Amino acid sequence: MRTDAARNRARILSAAAAIVAERGVDGLAMADVAAAAGVGVGTLYRRFGDRSGLAYALIDARERAFQQDFLGGPPPLGPGAPPRERVRAFLHALADRTVEQLDLLVMAETAAPFARFGGAYAAHHAHLSMLIAQHSPGSDAPTLADALLAPLQAPLVAHRLRTGAVTPERLKAALDALAAW
Repeated sequence: MRTDAARNRARILSAAAAIVAERGVDGLAMADVAAAAGVGVGTLYRRFGDRSGLAYALIDARERAFQQDFLGGPPPLGPGAPPRERVRAFLHALADRTVEQLDLLVMAETAAPFARFGGAYAAHHAHLSMLIAQHSPGSDAPTLADALLAPLQAPLVAHRLRTGAVTPERLKAALDALAAW
C-alpha cells in the first residue's frame, strides 16, 4: 500500500473508531467519517464499499490479534495444551471478543446473507475442526465445529444479552457443555 493510502486508511479507521466510541455503531455515517478523516466520501466508498465494510475493517485488528493468539500464543489458547483445553480456551476467547465488539459484528454479519461466513469464520472453523479431529479422530469435525460456532453469531448473542436471557458467563458455560463431547 502506498504511504499516502496507508496514512489515509489509518486516519479513516481512527475517525470511524472515535465515532463508534462516541455515538455507537448506529451513528457511523460514511459522510461523518470522511469529514473527520479529511478525505472524500468517494475515497471511503472505494476503499471500504459501505458501512459494513468499514465495520469489518474496524474489527480486523482485533481479529488478527486473536488469530495470532490461537495459532501461536501461549497455551491453552495457543499450541501446547491438549485439544479439549484449547477448544474451551478458544470458545471463551471468541465469546469475549464477540461481546467486546458486538455491535460492529452484528453490522458486519448481517450485511449480506452469507456475510458471517467470510475469512474470520473460515479461520475459526478450520482451527476448531483441527482440534476436534485431534481429540476425536473419526468424528465429523467440520459439522461439530459449526455447532460450536453457531451460538456465537453476533445477532443471536446481542439478542440474548439484551433481553437478559443470558450473560457472558452463562454463554461460556453453555459452550463448555456443548464442547464436552
